[in-house]
Amino acid sequence: MRRRSRDAVTWTLPKGTPDPGETIEETALREVGEETGLEVRIVAPLPSIEYAFVQDGTRIHKTVHYFLMEPIGGDLARHDAEFERVRWVAFEEAGALLSFATERELVATAAEHLADAGLGVAGIAS
Repeated sequence: MRRRSRDAVTWTLPKGTPDPGETIEETALREVGEETGLEVRIVAPLPSIEYAFVQDGTRIHKTVHYFLMEPIGGDLARHDAEFERVRWVAFEEAGALLSFATERELVATAAEHLADAGLGVAGIAS
């Protein structure tokens, strides 16, 4: 969770910018580790999300690549200061919590992927 103002908060999925020479998978693993405190492994790719925004008068087009991941270690209490609060929530709770429709749709896709594979429904770090 990020506090946008005194009364407004934003719940989002972990994401970030690649360091020089990193693959998108390496970036995803590093960013999830930094932002959640969890050590994870990639299970499967998920659809990417594309959007545009204006920063300092320049229109920027951004593509964010997502992966279905499984925690293999770490501790949510060790997340970085970029987020005020980190939570693990069930997929069915994520729709009401996540701030952006594109991320809610992505989490629904991840839940369907697990159900189709016959796996139990896990959760998300937000």
